[in-house]
Amino acid sequence: MTHELTLAAILLGIIHSGIRLATPYLYAAVGETFAQRSGVLNLGVEGIMLMGAFFGFLTVFRTGNLWLGLAAAAGAGVLMGLIMSVVSITFQAEQGISGIGLYMFGLGMSNLLFKSMLGTVEGVQGFSELRFCVTDSFCLADVPVLGDIFFSHSLLTYGAFLLVPLAAWVLNKTTWGLKIRSVGQNPEAADSLGVNVAGVRYAAVTLGAALAGIAGASLSISLLNIYQENMTNGMGFIAVALVYFGSWRPYGVLVGALLFSVVNALQLWVQVLNLNIPSDVAVMMPYVLTILALALPFRRQLQPAALTKPFSRGES
Repeated sequence: MTHELTLAAILLGIIHSGIRLATPYLYAAVGETFAQRSGVLNLGVEGIMLMGAFFGFLTVFRTGNLWLGLAAAAGAGVLMGLIMSVVSITFQAEQGISGIGLYMFGLGMSNLLFKSMLGTVEGVQGFSELRFCVTDSFCLADVPVLGDIFFSHSLLTYGAFLLVPLAAWVLNKTTWGLKIRSVGQNPEAADSLGVNVAGVRYAAVTLGAALAGIAGASLSISLLNIYQENMTNGMGFIAVALVYFGSWRPYGVLVGALLFSVVNALQLWVQVLNLNIPSDVAVMMPYVLTILALALPFRRQLQPAALTKPFSRGES
């Protein structure tokens, strides 16, 4: 009986951790979905997340205001998104190369700012878990099983999951969403109908970058409540991969983010429980899963036709 309860507790812990760990992936991957559906591949998501994580943390560390920190993270993302837009859309540089350059800029600049403005790892009081208390003595978070799964997460985690249906509605049910899909599929036809292709792409990339900045802040002022060098550790690149895994659809991204984060939580528990599995193998598990998922050939047929292709008026 004790063993069964222990197993149940472990499974519950994996699910709870998986939901929490999906937070930064959802913000970054849904944001990147907007960019890619407009035809722009932004491989600089990792660097944008690092800048968002730093400025979000620094603002909270200096002011104690979580909302100012979130705004600072989004603002850092917007500035990085504008840089990417100018280079890739206006100057029509090769998107993969410019994205890697943006990542390296974000990595180097965040490290430099950290060393010059903080110097050492610090902590802040970030977004705490909500408990949804009905009365002073009863909270929904205290409900067995369901409470841990659904009612004991931070505001940023709930925001990440609410972002998915909102993004799907914007892309599929609004005029702006139709413009995003049209410039990503056939920019020449969209231009002939009066759509400002460059303007739509600028907006989509900038929005995606703002969400990537918030993704970084979800680490530094919500999940971990610290900032350290290179704390994203490849999350931005995984977020880009999740867009492919999800077939450029927000709900597909949600499935991929949950699958990846649950496997990631599983490997953390494998190490905590000291199971007879090499730690390196455990760490590899989520990344191997991502590679296998991306190897599925049918997903490549669903990508926007104009993805990574620059557009100039008058060219066919």
